[in-house]
Amino acid sequence: MKKQNTGKKNARLRNWIILILLAAVAVAIGAFFINKRNSSSTTAQYETVKAEKGTLTATIGATGTVRSNQTAILAWQTTGTVGEIQVQPGDQVQAGDVLATLSQTSLPQNMILAQADLVTAQRTLDNLKTSETQKMQAELNLVNAQKALDSAKATWDGLRSKNQGGTAGDIENARAQVVIAQNNLKSAETYFGYFQYLGKDDPNYARAYTSLYNAQQALKTAQNNLNYFLLVPSGRDVASAQAKFDLATAQLADAQREWDRLKNGPDAGDLASAQARLDSAQATLNLARIATPFAGTITEGYGMVGDQVSPGTKAFRVDDLSHMQVDVQVSEVDINSVQVGQAVTLSFDAISGKVYEGKVVEVAQAGDSVQGAVNFTVTVELTKPDANVKPGMTAAVTITVKQVHNVLLVPNRAVRLVDNQRVVYVLRNGQAQAVDITLGASSDTQSEVVSTNLKSGDLIILNPPSTLFTHPSDGGGPFGGGF
Repeated sequence: MKKQNTGKKNARLRNWIILILLAAVAVAIGAFFINKRNSSSTTAQYETVKAEKGTLTATIGATGTVRSNQTAILAWQTTGTVGEIQVQPGDQVQAGDVLATLSQTSLPQNMILAQADLVTAQRTLDNLKTSETQKMQAELNLVNAQKALDSAKATWDGLRSKNQGGTAGDIENARAQVVIAQNNLKSAETYFGYFQYLGKDDPNYARAYTSLYNAQQALKTAQNNLNYFLLVPSGRDVASAQAKFDLATAQLADAQREWDRLKNGPDAGDLASAQARLDSAQATLNLARIATPFAGTITEGYGMVGDQVSPGTKAFRVDDLSHMQVDVQVSEVDINSVQVGQAVTLSFDAISGKVYEGKVVEVAQAGDSVQGAVNFTVTVELTKPDANVKPGMTAAVTITVKQVHNVLLVPNRAVRLVDNQRVVYVLRNGQAQAVDITLGASSDTQSEVVSTNLKSGDLIILNPPSTLFTHPSDGGGPFGGGF
């Protein structure tokens, strides 16, 4: 009886041990599945992407309006009636092509006369370039001037010479006659002094005046006789000869300058003057026509044959459509990344489904401030424009400022700013961990990672909740900030 009771007790103990073991196993299995479910639930709430290496293209976007490389509004410069129009919108023209003219009879009188002025100016210019007459005349004038100077010099030298003429007796007698005539003149002057206050009708006055006059003439005759024998010219003759010599000297100098100016061909100043008169006449005539200043396309025409026009009336618009450009405004933050030659893509609302290529051709060196924002003008040129691209269209421009290859990339939406440090959160062993990163080039969607503990293949959390994570360096504190 005792053994039977002992056996029952042992059986009950074994049963309790088995029940306890089964309960423990059940608890362990339950905990395992609960933890697994919780872990799966936590992981499921994150949107992740793998960190991978690739190529990053950094771009700057802007919008602008298409314009041609050159554009001109051509207007009439005088009054008149449109007589002829030679082009229509869409026609290709070359520089200098005449597009329209005014009727000759409707022009102002000065423009009609300009035709005659043009003919005269052209003839004058041609004569200067081809005729030898002016040159030969200058040479002849130089020769004649030299002859005239030689003659004047000889005359002057002859009058100034001191050569004696006549015998010594002739000269002595002539001197004596001069002395006698001088003495008689003094006596006549004294005698006339007694009667000079009498009336001219008084006989004594008349006799005194006659004596004085005869004495004066006798002295002149005696002096001339002496000069004749001495060959001494009068002062008046000498002065006249000197003046003629000086004039001949000046005329020779003028002739020499004219010959020097023309001896090697037409004078440059004369040619320039004749060309200016020709150009002036031509410019006046050109007012009666419209000519294009550069090669391009007629994009607008504003008139018809028979229209009455006046100065300033618009005639045509010409655009050089072979070079289409877009001016865009780039912020001062990005302008130093833009350089001439960088590749550009362009798209247009008016041209669906097509992307055009271009390049940066000019970057402004000074910015414009508008309401506190400083922007710089960047000019982009389409490399292969077609007929669909027209001036005035709005273009969306994307400038490729940098391209890097085989670099670690992170999505911009995953980057956060914590304590002034950029971080991304990665999922490791079911837990989110913050990783410090330093960024390089960026595009609209991705950024280059240049310094980090991030590894290729790490799962980057795109939607980390800010209330759950802390910065790895401080072990606590709230997650905050954004990229």
